[in-house]
Amino acid sequence: MTRIFSGVKPTGHLTLGNYLGAVRQWAEVDQHRADALFSIVDLHALTVEHDPGRVRRLSRQAATLLLAAGIDPERATVFVQSHVDEHARLSYLLECVATDGEMRRMIQYKEKSAREQARGGSVRLSLLTYPVLMAADILAYGADEVPVGDDQTQHVELTRDLAVRFNQRYGQSFVVPRAVNPKVAARVMDLQDPTSKMGKSHEAGAGIVYLLDEPDVIRKKILRAVTDSGSEVVYDREAKPGVSNLLEILAACEGGNPDGLSGVYESYGALKKDTAEAVVELLRPVQERHKELVADPAYLEEVLRRGAERARGMSKPTVDAAYRAIGLLPPVNEAR
Repeated sequence: MTRIFSGVKPTGHLTLGNYLGAVRQWAEVDQHRADALFSIVDLHALTVEHDPGRVRRLSRQAATLLLAAGIDPERATVFVQSHVDEHARLSYLLECVATDGEMRRMIQYKEKSAREQARGGSVRLSLLTYPVLMAADILAYGADEVPVGDDQTQHVELTRDLAVRFNQRYGQSFVVPRAVNPKVAARVMDLQDPTSKMGKSHEAGAGIVYLLDEPDVIRKKILRAVTDSGSEVVYDREAKPGVSNLLEILAACEGGNPDGLSGVYESYGALKKDTAEAVVELLRPVQERHKELVADPAYLEEVLRRGAERARGMSKPTVDAAYRAIGLLPPVNEAR
């Protein structure tokens, strides 16, 4: 059976972009067609300034929302990355086959480091090396596919390069995975800046719909969305990024195609109203299930405990084999 791995980083509250671009696909499709692992990748949240308590709260919230979205812990493995030591163990081995140049070419590193340097600051070393940790997340489980938004495809390509290089140098150790992108709403954009991704860690939230926003808040944000010059409602990412973003969101909510909605609406206002109602209805069952799960914290703890146990059982043989392949002695009690 195909194995897939994907994760969510607890650096902010999950957004409509996270849901339409990834989580809904995980729940409705991926967990039913494959051996699926979904992780709260909390180690990645440490690459920037953070409040420890907030990281813990967001980790629990993200795990709860995955379950609320329909991911079944009896069908898929749901766990917290830091609960499985093999991620960090393998990350160091992969750093030993990665190059400095590869790391510095990563788009997110270049963007974030440039912003910090412009402010007279600096970035943490872990921001430079975290794509290697992401590669370890994937390769430890022998994942065949990695469902990601298009902004993460570069990191999966790095993962493939590191797997191939390790296999060539030290013997066949890893499955070489491939990235899988959803066809619609792979990259939902900010409602106030439709040229930028709807990111959960943005400081300003006026253009971001969070999964736990109240219905009236969702409506207000979408009705205030930035549109474009002119009045024609057509799907054209270059000429009409604001309208196109709304069309993509509406199409994703209804299971349609944004091109098919071109010309259907006579005004931006009508498009915004329908999009707002579609989003409210889409998120209603997720929010209701989230409330139920929050009322039973022991259930979440048990899900994460069992998930980590299962994940360790899958990853340890692969990582142990990689340690032997690269030339490290096994622990004395394991030596033959």
